[in-house]
Amino acid sequence: MRVLRKRSQFLALNRQIRVSAKSFMLQARDRDDDDPTIGVGFTCSKKVGNAVARNRAKRRLREATRLVLPDLGRAGWDYALIGWQDSTADRPFADLLGDLRDALAKAHAPGRRPNPAPASPPRRR
Repeated sequence: MRVLRKRSQFLALNRQIRVSAKSFMLQARDRDDDDPTIGVGFTCSKKVGNAVARNRAKRRLREATRLVLPDLGRAGWDYALIGWQDSTADRPFADLLGDLRDALAKAHAPGRRPNPAPASPPRRR
């Protein structure tokens, strides 16, 4: 697995498959390249809480993906997990793992099509 770090990688995911779970949002896309690695990224907005709360939520998401993604993730795909206010940090860990399994199953369901996403505004510098 490789970690997604660049904004362009997250923007590419935003225009593809989105699945809402009880404790996070999963975004997924097939890269259509020859690289067999699985890309994964994590993000939490300031709505989740202060830095301590955001980091706790991201740590829980990282551990969940470490346990689930090698078995249920697909080679050549990128995934982003977006933490939600209250539910990501407070949900029991076993339920968080179940949410991730269910979200991956929905993302890889036959006939699943990418969601059209609105164009993002230009980034200010």
